[in-house]
Amino acid sequence: MQTATLQVNGMSCQHCVSAIEKAVKEIGGSARVDLANNTVSVEFDENKLSLNGIKEAIEEQGYDVA
Repeated sequence: MQTATLQVNGMSCQHCVSAIEKAVKEIGGSARVDLANNTVSVEFDENKLSLNGIKEAIEEQGYDVA
């Protein structure tokens, strides 16, 4: 399993947390959102999913991945 921490802008509430965690889960990864630090820690199988794929899934929810 691969892990990474992404800087994500635009998150402000529990709805944001749920939207991001659900989006990453739907494509086969897992995510833990830290609203205080504007970060998302992700874990994924690099043979099945790319970091760019995760970034795109988060961006599709309306957030900016730095």
